[in-house]
Amino acid sequence: MTARIKHVTFDAVDPAKLTAFWSQVSGWQEDPDDPNLPEHTEWGLVSPSGPNLLFVLVPESKTSKNRVHLDLIPDERTRDEEVQWLLGIGASQVADHRKPDGSGWVIMADPEGNEFCVERSDAERKPK
Repeated sequence: MTARIKHVTFDAVDPAKLTAFWSQVSGWQEDPDDPNLPEHTEWGLVSPSGPNLLFVLVPESKTSKNRVHLDLIPDERTRDEEVQWLLGIGASQVADHRKPDGSGWVIMADPEGNEFCVERSDAERKPK
């Protein structure tokens, strides 16, 4: 037997803020049949092709490194352009693992400190 992953869930002090941030990053929207409302303690984003994202209200802030994180591959920008764009919408840079040959990744954090990585775009991975 197998199981399907329904959500990747984030604990959040401000689910609305994280939902807005990750909606910009992913392009995913709330479920029209279950919209995110101010009185909700869970806010979600629906993926067109995989697990959804769920942001659950908790009283405490993040206190340690994530044990699970997302790896992002930009669709329309290079890795470096994506990093700059993410910084502009509220992410912070945690560590830089880019290499002189163009490989590597950048560890970022969302507005509540949840780490995620930005890798090279598919176009940057193609042989030249």
